[in-house]
Amino acid sequence: MKHHPILVVEDDGLIRMDLADVLSDSGFDVVEAANADQALALLEAGIPVKAMLTDIDMPGSMNGIKLANLTASRWPECRIIVISGRFSPDQGSLPQGARFLSKPISERQLSVALFELGLSSTI
Repeated sequence: MKHHPILVVEDDGLIRMDLADVLSDSGFDVVEAANADQALALLEAGIPVKAMLTDIDMPGSMNGIKLANLTASRWPECRIIVISGRFSPDQGSLPQGARFLSKPISERQLSVALFELGLSSTI
């Protein structure tokens, strides 16, 4: 059974593809964006995204933390996972309920975060 899509926002094409493959193998439909601007265009187009997995450090008009906060305010039903290999968000900088994962991300870490956000019934 497929779920509402998860939006993967990652400027590194290989990492984005790997995350999309893991999520797809876990039964999720995946929509991909290379930066926050592309992600916002998809969200504003009305794609029924259940969750967003976003990198912090990306080119474009905003980083992943700003994207996460904007998404949480405009689409409060969207669950958010923020990822980074370089940055660790300051306390209180992520929207309430968002999860942070440090790269490289294991399938197990991703499964636990999806479970904690109520997006998966199994770990």
